[in-house]
Amino acid sequence: MALRLLLAHAVVGSPYWRVEPDPRRSGAQSVAQSLEASPAEAAFRARRAATAKVVGLDAERDLVGQSPGGGLAGLFAKLLSLPDADILALAAVVIGETLASGGEAVEAVGLYLKVDTGAFWSPDTAFFDLIRDRETINAMLAEVGGKKVADGNVGEKVKTQKMILRDCLDGTAGRPKAGKWTPKWLTFPAGAYTQRPLRTAALSRAVAPLLRQVRSPATVAAAPAVVAEPGAAAT
Repeated sequence: MALRLLLAHAVVGSPYWRVEPDPRRSGAQSVAQSLEASPAEAAFRARRAATAKVVGLDAERDLVGQSPGGGLAGLFAKLLSLPDADILALAAVVIGETLASGGEAVEAVGLYLKVDTGAFWSPDTAFFDLIRDRETINAMLAEVGGKKVADGNVGEKVKTQKMILRDCLDGTAGRPKAGKWTPKWLTFPAGAYTQRPLRTAALSRAVAPLLRQVRSPATVAAAPAVVAEPGAAAT
């Protein structure tokens, strides 16, 4: 009951609830286009559409912020008629829309679920356009093409090294095709290519110890109950 009421508040809002979808803003049009065309975005849109159909919301836009007929109470009444599986599906879409990009929550859930970003993402033009640091691109080249290739081109311009990196990934220009590669920035835990501070990597390091302490519900349920000794309460 509480979960259904909570979700109705999150979607419709109330005087004390102000939940907003992550705006997913980008300063470059190429990045916005890359995100829009990504397999992950397509998969999420499909899940949102299926959930919207069940709940009675508009599938063509974010579910959070909609106000269906009857408002909050109307949505609550609708949710009361749905099985728990549909409620949990709605909860997944709601948190998917409102999870803050680049925040600690992303690092926490990514680490816990052991998310493989490479299953939904591969380097594209937008990714290469964003890389402008020579040290970073050389370190990436070492990962993909090997130390010998990276050292042999360490003095080349960033543009040249990026071209070589793409050749290694695509298996073009006579270079052997590298296997699947995900930059350290996008892995869980996130990593850095230089000694300069990287917020994502710092967040990963901060939340990792907290997640290592987590015990699954099954483990907790299987743990033997602690029986208090007589007189323990008095002491």
